[in-house]
Amino acid sequence: MDLLRFATAGSVDDGKSTLIGRLLLDSKAIFEDQLEAVEATSQSKGYDYTDLALLTDGLRSEREQGITIDVAYRYFATPRRKFIIADTPGHVQYTRNMVTGASTADLGLVLVDARQGLTEQSRRHAVILSLLRVPHLVLAVNKMDLVDYDQEVYNRIHAEFTSFATKLNIPDLEVIPISALQGDNVVTRSVNMDWYSGPTLMHHLEHVHVASDRDLVDVRFPVQYVIRPKSDEFHDYRGYAGQVAGGVLKPGDEVVVLPSGMTSKISKIDLFDKEIAEAFPPMSVTLHLEDDVDVSRGDMIARVKNAPTPSQDIDAMVCWMSTTPLQPRQKLAIKHTTRTGRALVKDVQYRLDVNTLHRDQQTRELGVNEIGRVVLRTTVPLLCDPYSKNRTTGSFILIDEATGVTVGAGMING
Repeated sequence: MDLLRFATAGSVDDGKSTLIGRLLLDSKAIFEDQLEAVEATSQSKGYDYTDLALLTDGLRSEREQGITIDVAYRYFATPRRKFIIADTPGHVQYTRNMVTGASTADLGLVLVDARQGLTEQSRRHAVILSLLRVPHLVLAVNKMDLVDYDQEVYNRIHAEFTSFATKLNIPDLEVIPISALQGDNVVTRSVNMDWYSGPTLMHHLEHVHVASDRDLVDVRFPVQYVIRPKSDEFHDYRGYAGQVAGGVLKPGDEVVVLPSGMTSKISKIDLFDKEIAEAFPPMSVTLHLEDDVDVSRGDMIARVKNAPTPSQDIDAMVCWMSTTPLQPRQKLAIKHTTRTGRALVKDVQYRLDVNTLHRDQQTRELGVNEIGRVVLRTTVPLLCDPYSKNRTTGSFILIDEATGVTVGAGMING
């Protein structure tokens, strides 16, 4: 059974948390006592309906204001597929939280209130999902019950968003009219929208094809840990553990260890307590090499004739997450796959207006929640690929050395 990670996005009060609650309820993924607690809380607040958003909005401030602030992760499964949902906030000031939640997503789910149509925040989140190279996008036109399930409203929003999406890099787009509160077209097909012939949201989530989205050509294996037990049972055991970031690895493959450039062959591949014939993304495995070469945490194992070029000059799009602006000559710690180092900000080339896609080349700094193009110089060579080619080896985070807080997330340009 494969796994689909998807993130919700959209403006405030578009019904993201309610939709996730509806998915969990209608797919029988919550316990009776959870539902009873939500029903009791809804009654105590004087609601005449069960507020399904309470299933994901767990912070007290979220429940008091009726908004999502932090990213909430929920897990459920159907007979066909497992799911990890990231419920991301809609407020502009929490854009950094939305970027965090969507960075690992296979699919982005943008909600739009049928009464409001496309808002600035709807467009903003669609642009961010495009920048993050989320390969599949669903526009859910929510609250159709509040516009009497009017087909004209759906058609207008469908046409407007499709036109806007032509400016973005969105390879797969689906537009679905729903009512999260009433359950129309979420898990079961709506009898109120017989004019809609497309899939329900759950049917689309279960059947969208994500296996081909991963890079299965370029072998990339960042070494996370060297396993050397030195016990009587495993006296000569030496394995290199990590998560496959790209390509397919098999015993007998000739590989190169970077940045040293030493070559060897894979002797075997362990998955927990058994040997396997091949490994591919996103499996976490342990590799064994035929030769005792020097391999340590932060190194990368790749194919001899298809290896990334080590680079200390990094050109990237950065989402800045700190209230202290990003400025030239600033020094930060950088973490790329399993390798860490220090970085100097050489230049801030422009700030991207995520509403209009305008490039402001006059600015020389990035404020909180802003995205821009930045040039960095690192103390250690990074074994990276363009983000458009590999989302794992093409991304990094920036860390404030004084506090240890993550202050930026970067996507390396080709």
